[in-house]
Amino acid sequence: MVRPPRSPQTLAIDHEIVRLAGCRHPRVLFVPTASGDDAAYCRSFRDLYATRLGCRVSELLLYRDRPSRKAMRAALLGSDIIYVGGGNTLRMMKIWRRLGIDRWLDQARRQGTVLAGLSAGALCWFRQGNSDSRKFSDAGNRTLIRVSGLNYIDALVSPHYDVERHRQPALKAMMRTTPGIAVALENCTAIEIVDDQYRILRSNDRRNAWRVYWYRGEYHRDKLDSGPRYRPLRELLDKSA
Repeated sequence: MVRPPRSPQTLAIDHEIVRLAGCRHPRVLFVPTASGDDAAYCRSFRDLYATRLGCRVSELLLYRDRPSRKAMRAALLGSDIIYVGGGNTLRMMKIWRRLGIDRWLDQARRQGTVLAGLSAGALCWFRQGNSDSRKFSDAGNRTLIRVSGLNYIDALVSPHYDVERHRQPALKAMMRTTPGIAVALENCTAIEIVDDQYRILRSNDRRNAWRVYWYRGEYHRDKLDSGPRYRPLRELLDKSA
C-alpha cells in the first residue's frame, strides 16, 4: 500500500511516474478497485500525489455509487496518469472485464496515458501475475495463483519478492509451466517501460529486481541492472538473450 507522506518508501519511483506525464500538475486518476475502494487508501494516495507531488487527483470508485459508463470512460480517457492500487487482483480483473474498464484502459494506453500501479496495480499490465488473491477470501491461504492481466507486456510479474518469502519457491514452480519469463520485483523496485525499452527503478539501493525463467531444463534467476539507461525490452523477454 502507499505509505504516508512523512516517509513514503516509494517516493523516488512516484516522482518518476509524475515526470513521465510531461506536465507540471498532471491529472492523476487513482483506481482502487483491488482494495474494494478502501477510503483510507484513497486518502493516503491523495496525501502523496496531491499534497506532496502537486497532482490533480481524482478516484474511479466502482463499488460505492458507481458512475455511469459515460463517466467512467471520460475519467479514464481524460487523465494524464492512471494509477492502480493494490489488493485482490483476481477480483479486480473480473470487475474490469465485466464493466469494460479493460477496453478503456487500452484506449488510454494508445493515446499515451501513463499507466502505473503497485502490487495488483503492477500485475494488471502484464500477460499474467503471480497473485495472492486467494487470501482475501481465506486469510490463511498462502497459495499463489496465476491471474491473467491486460497483456500489454508478454511476461509474468511477481511483486513483494523479498518480503513474502513463499513467493520465491512458488514462482520457481509456477514458471516451470509458464511460457516466457517472469519479472520478480522486490519492494521499492519498479520496472518502467517506454515504447520498446525498459529500465529498473529503485527507491532503496538494497532492493533488486530479477528475471526468472526456465531454459533447457535449468532454472535461472538473473539480477536486473538498475540505473538511468534504458535497455531493449526484447532482450528482457528473450530467454536466450
